[in-house]
Order: sequence, then structure tokens, then C-alpha cells
Amino acid sequence: MNDSKKPADSRHHLDSLLMRESLLDKQVMARSESNVVRMLPNAHVVKIGAGSFLDKGREATGPVIEAIGNILESKKLIVTTGGGARTRHLFSIGLDLGLPTGVLAQLSAADALGNAHLLGALLAPYGVVAIPPEILGHLLPLFVHAVPGVIFHGVPPYALWEHLPSVGRIPPHRSDAGAFLLCETFGCKTLTLVKDVDGVFTADPKTDPKAEFIRETTVADLRERNLATLPFDRVLIELLEDARLLEQFQVVNGNHPELLARAIDGEHVGTVVKKT
Repeated sequence: MNDSKKPADSRHHLDSLLMRESLLDKQVMARSESNVVRMLPNAHVVKIGAGSFLDKGREATGPVIEAIGNILESKKLIVTTGGGARTRHLFSIGLDLGLPTGVLAQLSAADALGNAHLLGALLAPYGVVAIPPEILGHLLPLFVHAVPGVIFHGVPPYALWEHLPSVGRIPPHRSDAGAFLLCETFGCKTLTLVKDVDGVFTADPKTDPKAEFIRETTVADLRERNLATLPFDRVLIELLEDARLLEQFQVVNGNHPELLARAIDGEHVGTVVKKT
């Protein structure tokens, strides 16, 4: 800094937007809005529901694995999964013991990691690499460019610092949220949630035969409907509302594995949830 530009007290200062500003000030935060770089714009994030497929064994999981293998011939995939039944069992025990939300979140990541290794082993013949969570953020671009696809457990690394839910103690950011956050952070092309239902319904279609299918919806519509049940983590509504890069995601039925490739290609084959 030139002497002519020194402040009156003769100290040197960095010429920066946020220097000497409070990060608690709403106006300062508003000025921080800017364009966001897409780091992996050609990669697609696919979340495989562990409870929907892995927990049900070979018969349910095999066709999904084959469908992913076919897609890997032409697309770069980042595959995620969750803990499924084991995490539900863990939550039941943890709640009975009085464990706080942060501890439950930290423990659930171990279950999801186990399923990620299982899924990674099944996808290994197609060149998929399972990435340890501790190096995911640093080496994900390298692996995505080097191999057809990668897999990681979808639980966000909030661990003990997990956000507190408004009701109950179940961690709100689970594996669906982790898939969303990764897709948003790295600016990936699409996010597809593979479940064992056709998409979003007005009620649980497994227990209510009168449940109506919702082919397309928005953040505002889901808030207004306030549905009793959703096929994805409810926090995704808030995440999508605040997203900068991800404008929508799609929920598809993995029991019809041919739909996955069509969804990744941009075809509307399930429920599309849009920001607006």
C-alpha cells in the first residue's frame, strides 16, 4: 500500500470487501451475494436409498447396480447412499438412551459409510471408486476426472455440530441432504433421488391407496401443502429455497431402473421438485 493511501493511524490494511465489517450485519451479508463457480458441471449426483434397495438384498439392488453401470459408459456419476435400517435401529437405541442430536448424527455416518462400501464393492467392476469421507472435499474432482464414477456416504459431516430439529431429536440433515449439499457445492449437473416409490404423493402410497401422485411441485407448494410424509429429507425444502446453483431435483422409482438414465438425461419420469 502506498504511503499516500495509509489511514491516519499509519497502519497497513487489506483492501477487502469485508474488512472492518461485521459478518452479523444483514447489509454486509447481502453485499456478499455473487456468482458461484461450478466445479463439476458435467457430473451427476445419484442418491440410492439404502432402505429402498440395499436393505432388501440382491433382488432389489441388482437391477439398480446394472442400470448405474450402463449409465457410467457415457456419464460421470457421484453416487451416494445412507444407512437404511441400521440407522433407524441406531436412532431408536440412541433416543432411548437420551443421546443428543449431534451424537446421533455422528453415529449415523458410520452406518452410511458401511453401506457405501457395500455399494462400492458392487460397482467396482464398472470402475467406481469409494472415497473416504476425510479426503472427499479435496480429491473429489481428481477422482471424478480419473474414473467413471465415485461413491461416498451421503451423511453431511456436521457430526456433533448437527443443526437441532424443531421437533424431536432425529438429525434433520441425513443422506438425502448430503447428496443435495454436495451437488450444490460442486455445481453438478443433476440430482436424482432413487427411491422405491414413484415420487411425491399427497400421502404415503404404501399405506394409503387414495394417495395422489404429485408429478411436479415447488418449494412454495410443498410449504403450503405441509404433507405428513415425504420420500426425502424434509430439510431439502429449505436447502433448495436457498440454493444458488441447483434449481431442481427429481425423485424416481428405482424399482423401474430404466427410469434412472432417462432422469439423468433430463426427462421427467418421476416427481420434479423445483425451486420456483
